[in-house]
Amino acid sequence: MGQQTHRGCFLHLSHVVLSPLEGLLVPASFLTPAFLGLFFSHLFIVTANMGVVALICSDSALHQPMYILLCQLSINDILGNTALVPRLLYDMPRPPRRRLISLGSCVVQAFITHLFGTNNHTILMIMAFDRYAAICTPLRYSAVMGTRTLVTLTAAAWGGGSVLVAALLGLTLRLSRCRSLLLNAYCDNASLFKLSCENTFINNVYGLTFSVVLLTSSIGAIVVTYSYITAACVTKRSRSLNRKALQTCSTHLLLYLVMFLSGMLIIALHRYPQYEPYRKTTTILFNIIPPALNPVIYGFQCHEIHQSLRRLNKGYDQ
Repeated sequence: MGQQTHRGCFLHLSHVVLSPLEGLLVPASFLTPAFLGLFFSHLFIVTANMGVVALICSDSALHQPMYILLCQLSINDILGNTALVPRLLYDMPRPPRRRLISLGSCVVQAFITHLFGTNNHTILMIMAFDRYAAICTPLRYSAVMGTRTLVTLTAAAWGGGSVLVAALLGLTLRLSRCRSLLLNAYCDNASLFKLSCENTFINNVYGLTFSVVLLTSSIGAIVVTYSYITAACVTKRSRSLNRKALQTCSTHLLLYLVMFLSGMLIIALHRYPQYEPYRKTTTILFNIIPPALNPVIYGFQCHEIHQSLRRLNKGYDQ
């Protein structure tokens, strides 16, 4: 049993041997259903989110800040899922000794998966500000959420996230490596710096600060914007305003709650080492459940997307 526990990852010069299913408690009899489940979930996520991107790009009526942000969310979901699932699928049928990944590929996977999680928060924060501007300042909405503002916020979200994640991994890559076992189902920052025997105090401080600032900003943005939106709905007592707020904000809030609760579950399981296999499974589900639900939630909830789909169907019928 001890030998089996330490199989899967050895460092040889520039190569890291990785066992993506280590600790996932997937019995051999369940390997085929797990493979098919991951494959079809990946296929659905890529197809559904690419459909959302194509629909928004092709319909000029959807060229509004909210839908452009939704388009970015779909692109981020495709990137995050594609960075993780195909690699898992590639390695699942292979014996542990042949599950090899280069250090460069491992760092790229870690960068994209961390950027995926960061962008989930930042894009949803911008969407919350957009909903606040649309409901609380409708007459000034075009000025507040103009093209320049949208471009600036988008560049800050993607550019700032890329710089912060690059710094996170840069601190890890400066460390020498003395261990061989990657203690995760895929490459991330924690599993990389745990390969080192050096002092990782700076890595832990930066990683913790990064996470706390991101989560605090995210939660704060949602609480503040939705407090203003709720106050506007209560004081103005407008049925049309309340209907608009319920229609657009419920969708955004549902997306945020799915993402937030999935992330919180991972953080909670970190505190209980005995549940390590379940934490690894949950980290994979974080890259599957929100990206799969996002296009479905918007597809069912958003009236403008329904109308766009109807126009598209009429065009095909003609």
